[in-house]
Amino acid sequence: MNWPSIGGVRLTTRRVILLAVVLLDAILTISGKLNGLSSLITSILVVWGVWRLFRLVLSRSQLIWKVRNRLIVTYVFISIVPITLILALFFVLGLFLTAQFSGYLVSSAMERRLAAIETPARVLARALPEDRTAIARQLTATGIASFEALVTGPQAFLYPSGAALGMPPGDWKDFTGVVYKGDQHYLMSLVNNGSTRSLILEPLTPEVLTQLVPGLGSLRLPQPDSAPPPADSARTKPISVSVNGRNISFNSFVAGVVPPPYNVLDVDVPWFSPVQIADWEQANSGTTSIMLGVTRLSAVLEVIFPSKVESSQILLYAFYLIVGLLGVAELVSFFIGVSMTRTITGAVHNLYEGTTRIGEGDLVHRIPVKGNDQLADLGHSFNKMAGQLEQFVVVTREKERLQSEIAIASEVQTKLFPHKPPAARTIQMLGVCHAARMVSGDYYDYFTAADGELALALGDVAGKGISAALLMASIQSIMRTQLSDGGAAITPSNTVARLNRLLYASTSPEKYATFFFGLYNEHTRHLVYTNAGHLPPLLVHGDDYLFLEVTGSVVGAFPSLHYEEQSVPLGPGDLLVAYTDGITEPENAYGEDFGAERLAEVVMRHRETEPEEIVAKVLEAVRDWDTAEEQSDDMTLMVVRGLV
Repeated sequence: MNWPSIGGVRLTTRRVILLAVVLLDAILTISGKLNGLSSLITSILVVWGVWRLFRLVLSRSQLIWKVRNRLIVTYVFISIVPITLILALFFVLGLFLTAQFSGYLVSSAMERRLAAIETPARVLARALPEDRTAIARQLTATGIASFEALVTGPQAFLYPSGAALGMPPGDWKDFTGVVYKGDQHYLMSLVNNGSTRSLILEPLTPEVLTQLVPGLGSLRLPQPDSAPPPADSARTKPISVSVNGRNISFNSFVAGVVPPPYNVLDVDVPWFSPVQIADWEQANSGTTSIMLGVTRLSAVLEVIFPSKVESSQILLYAFYLIVGLLGVAELVSFFIGVSMTRTITGAVHNLYEGTTRIGEGDLVHRIPVKGNDQLADLGHSFNKMAGQLEQFVVVTREKERLQSEIAIASEVQTKLFPHKPPAARTIQMLGVCHAARMVSGDYYDYFTAADGELALALGDVAGKGISAALLMASIQSIMRTQLSDGGAAITPSNTVARLNRLLYASTSPEKYATFFFGLYNEHTRHLVYTNAGHLPPLLVHGDDYLFLEVTGSVVGAFPSLHYEEQSVPLGPGDLLVAYTDGITEPENAYGEDFGAERLAEVVMRHRETEPEEIVAKVLEAVRDWDTAEEQSDDMTLMVVRGLV
């Protein structure tokens, strides 16, 4: 809803509701009506205002931006607020105990008063007629003066003799308690002894109620709803209380006077106590009601410690002792808090300045550290972190440089692999290499040699990374150089033997490679190959397959080795699949290698498809078998299919 502006202040729905509540509270306060509702509204407004002020303070970030200001707020909540709550708890607990103990004192005194008239009532019911007067006078001597006694039966008795007392109507059983007769409360004891009935009735006048616990305070007894209004309207002070859905009206007189307070803390304490009240007109009736009273802590202490210690002194000394102890604790806490605050805020300031300097790129900055506490350890940790960060930046820059160089090496290596197979009439060739890292130690190649034969090569350099990639580039360079020179006889065994000697002479002893090399003659459709320690390639012919034999050891490990060569036909539809250990060595969850046999099964299932499809199916099967999160080795495949 759109509200107008008043005096430059834009009205909102919340502000309009708040203004209406404030006006209602002011009207109720001025008129003096509904004081309870007015007090409740005022309390709600005060709580709401304090909460809004607290939120306003917290919303201003500059007020609590500094750690010192935050610690001050923290001290308020962890010291002043708890102490205030403890004092309030003591105060409320004192009021509660005062109310409970006052009710107990009055209830106990009334029970003793009832017991004091019950015993004479039982004695009168059994005593001889001539002894009843003496018994009644003895009751008067105990301090119960204004009572009436009646004995009915064979020989009736009435005390005092002129009293107009009769038995209550109805068939009453033995009863001792409070009864309401006419417009007056009485203490009554009724005893049945065969045909003899004894009754003692004492009116509960203000004087009697005051004598129950002298000096305790004021006391009121409830009056039934059906009772007529009191005759003395000038002394009427009506009170209505709802108990279990039933209104209880309190009588006109107030017994006793609340003693004056000793100090501002000695406030009036209202209390109540349950009481059973019977109706004179209804036999064996009884209704649970309550007594109301007003007392104060000093009055209760006077009753408990009469003429020994003044309650005001007890209350005052206890208050001073608590305040003094809390004051000393607060001063000690203040000085400790100031000292700790200076230490904490100083360390935080140094850390803030240090992080700012490092954020600006000043990695050589270190913060001063004092002491040997956790804050000092934090400072040492920050300085250590700054040093590690400085080293990390250097390492990161070096790593970035290496990554850049590796990226260049990967790009160069990618160009070394053949982009497309050479033109051939009788075979179809395809090679792929998936590196485990940015550069690969695997090698494959196919090209036309100087004598017109097609050269097929595939190798696996020991190790990974840059060194393996460099050795792979050396092998490619040596092979292409040898096969481009047509002056010498080119055979697979001679070519591999020459490669072995060159690698052994130019590399360290731990550098070697497995190598498969073959020359294919399109006229004879035969492949002459040498396998220098490499995994046996798979040859598929129709529905059968076999693995080609290994004809020699690895290249680059020993200076002079003899390599043999073998010849196999590659007819139409035949498949030759050469591969590295990255294809056969991946393991499943049970530690089983993929193996050459599973490779053969995949190739046999897809032998009728194109080489691209065969390569894709093999790689898919290997990845499904492998449970490692990352590829652990280079995967290289070369597929050669015989054409019609």
